[in-house]
Amino acid sequence: MPIITQLPTNQTITSAQFAWLGRLAEASTPQETASLIVQCVVDESCCDTAFVSWRVESTDEQKIEPYTLLSPEEQRLIDAVVEHSQRSSTLDGSQIALPLFQGSPAVLVVSLTLDPAIDTQAQTEKLLDKVGALLQLAGQHMKRALASLDLQVAIADLERSERLQRALFAISDLAGSDHDMNDVLKGIHTIVGTLMYAENFFIVLHNTERDSIRFVYWADVKDSSPDPGIEIPMNSRVHSLTWYLLHDRKTLMGNKDQLQAQVSGPLKMIGTLAKDILSVPLLRDGLVLGAIVVQSYRDDISFSTDDRTLLEFVGSNILVALERKQGMEDLETRVQLRTMELADANRGLQQEIIERQRAERLHVALFHIAQLATADISQSELYSRVHTEVSELINAENFYIALLSKDGTTLEFPLSVDSSGEKFETRKIGRGLSEYVLNHGKVNFRSEDIYALEAAGEIDLNTVGIPPSSWMGVPLSVGEQTIGLVAAQTYGESAVYTQADQELLVFVTSQIANTLHRRLAAESLQKANAELELRVQDRTQALLEEISERERIQEQLKHEVMHDALTGLPNRGYILDRLTRVLAQLKRDTTDHCALLYLDIDRFKVINDSLGHLAGDEVLKEVARRLLLCVREPDVVARLSGDEFAVLLVDVKTPSTAIRVAQRIIDTLRKPLNVAGKEINPTASVGVAIIDDRYNLADEALRDADLALYRAKKVGRNRFELFDETLQKNAVNVLAIESELRSALQYDQFEPYFQPIIHLSTGETVGYEALIRWNHPGRGVIGPFDFLRIAEDNGSIEDIDWHMFELSCLAMTKLANKNTYLTINCSPLHFRRTDFDTRLLELLQLTGLSNTRLVTEVTEGSLLDDTERVCATLDRLRLVGVGAALDDFGTGYSSLSYLHKFPLRILKIDRSFVNELNSTNNSSVTVVAAILAMASALGLDVIAEGIETPEQHRTLVGMGCGFGQGYFLGRPNPMQHWLNLEK
Repeated sequence: MPIITQLPTNQTITSAQFAWLGRLAEASTPQETASLIVQCVVDESCCDTAFVSWRVESTDEQKIEPYTLLSPEEQRLIDAVVEHSQRSSTLDGSQIALPLFQGSPAVLVVSLTLDPAIDTQAQTEKLLDKVGALLQLAGQHMKRALASLDLQVAIADLERSERLQRALFAISDLAGSDHDMNDVLKGIHTIVGTLMYAENFFIVLHNTERDSIRFVYWADVKDSSPDPGIEIPMNSRVHSLTWYLLHDRKTLMGNKDQLQAQVSGPLKMIGTLAKDILSVPLLRDGLVLGAIVVQSYRDDISFSTDDRTLLEFVGSNILVALERKQGMEDLETRVQLRTMELADANRGLQQEIIERQRAERLHVALFHIAQLATADISQSELYSRVHTEVSELINAENFYIALLSKDGTTLEFPLSVDSSGEKFETRKIGRGLSEYVLNHGKVNFRSEDIYALEAAGEIDLNTVGIPPSSWMGVPLSVGEQTIGLVAAQTYGESAVYTQADQELLVFVTSQIANTLHRRLAAESLQKANAELELRVQDRTQALLEEISERERIQEQLKHEVMHDALTGLPNRGYILDRLTRVLAQLKRDTTDHCALLYLDIDRFKVINDSLGHLAGDEVLKEVARRLLLCVREPDVVARLSGDEFAVLLVDVKTPSTAIRVAQRIIDTLRKPLNVAGKEINPTASVGVAIIDDRYNLADEALRDADLALYRAKKVGRNRFELFDETLQKNAVNVLAIESELRSALQYDQFEPYFQPIIHLSTGETVGYEALIRWNHPGRGVIGPFDFLRIAEDNGSIEDIDWHMFELSCLAMTKLANKNTYLTINCSPLHFRRTDFDTRLLELLQLTGLSNTRLVTEVTEGSLLDDTERVCATLDRLRLVGVGAALDDFGTGYSSLSYLHKFPLRILKIDRSFVNELNSTNNSSVTVVAAILAMASALGLDVIAEGIETPEQHRTLVGMGCGFGQGYFLGRPNPMQHWLNLEK
């Protein structure tokens, strides 16, 4: 379709069109102009329908003529024309949209009835030929009408802005006026009413700290006003319109259904239901501080988006005005309160000045009276000055001080001043006013009070003298003891004591009592000092004697603490202290050496057990005496504990010196000794450590000497051993292995290896011996000789054994040959347990290994440990099928009696005899032959251990030995090795 930017102008105008143009000239609004354009196009062309659409940009409102809804296709046609100022049509040409003028927001849309026989473009051009000139004129009219409308809208916007500005100024003036808050709120309501419909209007404020609301202003034609002074908790208005305003923090507008769609939950309306509601929250820094609400009960009045925008804008200014007015009222209130406080403070200040002046006089008087306690004056001068000080505070024209005698029976008057000339003499305790004070405490009486007391029988005026018009008295007290009183009195009605006078007298009396007490105490102290000096001299002499005795006792205690009570030798603490001092000397002079000998008595426990502890004590004392004979000054002999002794050789030039002393001690101690009627020959084992500047602590020296002693006892006793670093390394290795053994058991590092037991004649495997191996993470596989002895010493052997028993039994159940048996090595410790057999049978049941397939291997030492218990345990196991084998036979006692007594099934010949079968040593052959004959007689099977050569194998077969094991027959291997061979 060609683009047409200007309508053709060659049409002829008819009389009807002139009439139409006349009416068009009279049209003043876009609606009237659009209606005439539509009428002309429909009358003059062949179209079915037409309408004009225009947009007033200032109000963003689109109008069409006639007033119908646009279809999407029509809207696209109009948008294309407005955007490009050119004609547009649908694809089929049934609708054409034309701009009424250049850059026009007004568009004419024509609907055509197309003739299929005529080209669409031709029909369109025909239409333009008929109405083109008319549309040019109509477009100019439409342009003027739209311009007039824009001007009217702009004027309306200006008027609305002016009204809004006047309203904001009015609200600001209200906030700064002298009107009270209620009048300000009414004025705000009136101002809002000039901007929109606001007959029903209320303001609510929100207290964010207490989460409560208060309806500070309410105007409603339907509902009554809430009390503006009452705070309503928000939790009582959950899901109400006000609750959603404060909770969701957004404006809400519309009827109930529309409001329900805008809130975040169920809506609960309170009060009469309005037709339309506009609610605006009052926000400050993201907090909702209140809300303004207007509502309409009329069907003909509802709120527009302009009202919403207007009220939101006015609302922020109303919040500022309310805060400003509230701030002014709060300030006025604070000013009033502060003015009242200042007035009260002024009155209080005057009274405070008076009180301070009186307090100052009181402090001066108290200070002067306190000074009198140490003043070098007489007693009469003391009381005179006290009266002078009291006179500065109160009327003391008639004043006296009375003191109780020590026995409390009389009153003495060291000071009395009276204008009437009355004399106060010492008198017995009676029923006067003074006695009343002593019994009841401080008083302040008028004359009528005094007569009332007499009438009640409380006092006797005969002891009073001239009755005073005002009388007050205060007890003189030191601690909880009353020693007297102070009294003042007046004659005549004009002079009356007040409560303040009494309080001053109380303060003064307290200081007088302290002064008198201190003065009397000072006099007593002077007397006591003289007596004390004499007692101090006597006591000093006694203390000197006591100190001497204590020093003697301390020396004795020190000796007892640092020496052994039995032998009188220095003890462990003494020698450690001495050794520490020697080590310090060695650090200063590195060329010096000393030696420490650590020794104990061999088999001392046998002496105690056989001869008794008293005899043992005698042996220890004799050993101590002999040790002292073996050393010289300044060497030290000490008893460490039990039968352990230490000898410190202070000056040792060479190790040979220490060795000679050690040998001398051994030779001296083994001389015969008569104890408890018995002659004994005690021996000792000695460990020697040479001490030099490498040692830092005394304990290190004792440790090394003890290691050497342990070595001496291990290699045979009655000898000495000299410490070297190898001993310490071995000890450290033992400690390391002990620690690693605990980890090995915890992390399952032990594994059973199985060595086959072979029938020597047939070569058949009849059983396996379970041998422990340690899969050490750093050293690889370790055999039992490297750790079993340590495990026995530290007590972990039993746990390791039971772990191995379980693994071995489980492994045996995997063998296809169920005729083989398993031998396990049992430590003597197991047979000391009364439940060993029970626990072993429970293990067999748990693992599923038959009782008859298990044989326990025991040593000769196990049989001798507790013969009766071991025999009973083995017998109970035999009855249920578990056999017993005697291991290493021939190396121990080899007693025929226990072979006959114990329920054994197998004898195992020790490898030492088998090893000799390779040589010409006929004695080994004889021993083996004897063992075989003896076993045959007793019905026992024999297993030869350690068969490592073919010659040993042939010899044993020739001698009639039935079974054997050794490297020649099969090395120990994990069970998986033997399972693979079975396959």
